[in-house]
Amino acid sequence: MSARLNLAVIGALLSRSRNELVRVPGAAIPGVLAPTIFFLGINGVFGKLIELRGFEADSYLSFVIPLSILQGAGFTGAATGVNMARDIEQGWFDRLLVSPAPRWVILAGLVGSACIRALVPLTILLLIAIPLGASWPGIGGLLLVAVLAMGMAAVAACWATTLALKFKSQSAAPIMQAGTFVAILFTTGYAPLVLLQGWLREIAEVNPVTDVIEAARQPFIGSITWADTWPGFVALGFLLAAMAFLSLRGMRRTAL
Repeated sequence: MSARLNLAVIGALLSRSRNELVRVPGAAIPGVLAPTIFFLGINGVFGKLIELRGFEADSYLSFVIPLSILQGAGFTGAATGVNMARDIEQGWFDRLLVSPAPRWVILAGLVGSACIRALVPLTILLLIAIPLGASWPGIGGLLLVAVLAMGMAAVAACWATTLALKFKSQSAAPIMQAGTFVAILFTTGYAPLVLLQGWLREIAEVNPVTDVIEAARQPFIGSITWADTWPGFVALGFLLAAMAFLSLRGMRRTAL
């Protein structure tokens, strides 16, 4: 297929996802509700941690909002896998596989839809957090956070579609969501690395998602620096490459 036709297929898949969101807006609720509840609950329980020595932020709301944004992006990406499993069960996904569209084009359309939909929980969370006292990240900071959230949604979408292709059932949804949740949970999302102890610190140090959260946190607690930004993009690139490889392999095996 030509590049023009490839783009047309990707555009059609993006339009289908947009139509689903418009016609069934309730489908976006899980990706918004869960991180919002976590955000409000965590601040209520752990908000006083800001008084500990070693915290580099003036507001716990500002410190923890990147965690909730990435959680929302992760849940949105996981929902892409759930939707794929539904399409597999109903037979619609088979039509895509027998079409002349390359497998990477199909994956790009699905992942692209997750990236765009990740902006929904990001917007809602900011509309809640900033009036409550979280810092405004500025236009440049907002763009940085949006790109990182979309990247996290892409990683989660590739992970979830891999599981959807393996299990071919919506019953795998808890695994899809749990994988992204755990990856984001064991980071410096709740407290700085210097305050973490034992195995929590050891996992956070090697977890690549920690670099993504640290990069997204910059505009909320201070200024953006290249030294704190590039590790986040490198980590996202590594995770996306690994998950996309697994997802594409699953598509090729399914088509055999």
